[in-house]
Amino acid sequence: MDNTISLTPREVSIIRLIAQGAKSPGIASELGLNVETVKWYRKRILDKFEASTSAEVIRKAIELNLI
Repeated sequence: MDNTISLTPREVSIIRLIAQGAKSPGIASELGLNVETVKWYRKRILDKFEASTSAEVIRKAIELNLI
């Protein structure tokens, strides 16, 4: 992974909520989204970060100064 990951503002919002410990239903409620939409975003984020866990996403987001 390099430092040129392209993220949408919505993806960044979701990453920040994941870092706060929010689960998909809570994220959906907070952002006014369907839970399935949040799950789709989470998968997309994992793919973009080449990660297999939320912890890896958080670590890489910290490295990229996203959170």
